[in-house]
Amino acid sequence: MATNKNLLDRRVEAISGGVGFLTDFFAERAEGSEIWDVEGRRFIDFAAGIGVCNTGHRHPKVMAAIEKQIAAFTHTCHQVTPYENYVELAEKLNAAAPGSSKKKTAFVTTGAEAVENAIKIARAHTGRTGVIACGGAFHGRTFMGMSLTGKVMPYKAEFGSMMNEVYHFPFPNEVHHVSVDDSIAGLEKLFKFDIAPNRIAAIIFEPTQGEGGFYVAPKEFVERIRAICDEHGIVMIADEVQSGFGRTGKMFAMEHYGVEADLMTSAKGLGGGLPISAVIGKAEIMDAPNPGGLGGTYAGNPVAVAAANAVCDIMAEDGFHERTTALGAKLKEMLNGLRAEVPQIADVRGQGLMVAVEFMENGAPRADMVPAVIKYAKEHGLILISCGIYANCIRFLPPLTTTDAVFEEALGIIADALKNASACAQAAE
Repeated sequence: MATNKNLLDRRVEAISGGVGFLTDFFAERAEGSEIWDVEGRRFIDFAAGIGVCNTGHRHPKVMAAIEKQIAAFTHTCHQVTPYENYVELAEKLNAAAPGSSKKKTAFVTTGAEAVENAIKIARAHTGRTGVIACGGAFHGRTFMGMSLTGKVMPYKAEFGSMMNEVYHFPFPNEVHHVSVDDSIAGLEKLFKFDIAPNRIAAIIFEPTQGEGGFYVAPKEFVERIRAICDEHGIVMIADEVQSGFGRTGKMFAMEHYGVEADLMTSAKGLGGGLPISAVIGKAEIMDAPNPGGLGGTYAGNPVAVAAANAVCDIMAEDGFHERTTALGAKLKEMLNGLRAEVPQIADVRGQGLMVAVEFMENGAPRADMVPAVIKYAKEHGLILISCGIYANCIRFLPPLTTTDAVFEEALGIIADALKNASACAQAAE
């Protein structure tokens, strides 16, 4: 019988050290918002595969769709022999994407691929090559993804030169005293010092930064980026790889702003656990590349497409997004209620069930709190993960289908973990 210890030993021997891992146990099965390891221990999953299993592990409707598709065929390559469910999913996403413009969609496989293809589409549409992203952003581990990502460790370190004509400006961040005016001033300085706006193909941003710390873009910021893009003929790309598919209490986070992006990237929650991603955007922009310029051998795999169609249907059910918002509000209320007992809590933020807590003291990040909280939670049966430029944030990404009873159980563990970490930190001072 496999044990966590012998599997860990085998892992170290067989797998590149460049592939990180956060837990020292191995999953054997999962259901809903729970995972059991190979030794039979149960864990509540508040990571959801980094925001992938928004509909939970093995949702019955997703599994039924997968099984039906597997019984028909698993792969033909859509560019060679197309299939109906690809078209059906594109129609659903085009209808769901915010804004009144006619939309079109293209499918690929990963979030990084979606970002890469969004940049390709923007360059084809504008005939320009420059791209601007935000500090603290995460857009993937490919070379364009790394170049756009606004965080060196661990994503860019030791990998050499990044892609050229990629620039960064500050993302608004109230906790760290970066206002919307500061952010826009940084963008305007790029136009003064580094590259003229008429050479910029796209500005890409996350409505809520993921790896960067779950900082929510202020409405004014999104509106001003839209205005700048309109003024200079720049394509506005909203990276919704982590914030999409119900995570913020709406199908897409951009719905909170009343602003239409030119292109959106989506992945993670789209496939209900299977690898699929998409670029969704204004039809005239999406049609800019030549035929064959987009796609890929596995792009829009029929089994993953079947799962994604089921995910869309689940999220269209009455009350789905409202319940997500209510659970997120309950989590934030609990976290805010601990401020007196956990003075290191500097901020609690997020929309829907995309929530984070940030630890600081006397204006300085307290990254030491994060591993202490994660360790205590794991020892008591709860999976948590971190984020943040300063590695001082815990992000909460439970499945949106988590039952009330399991959610309450998790809240109790989180509260105890925070209080324990705070007490230990104060005792060590």
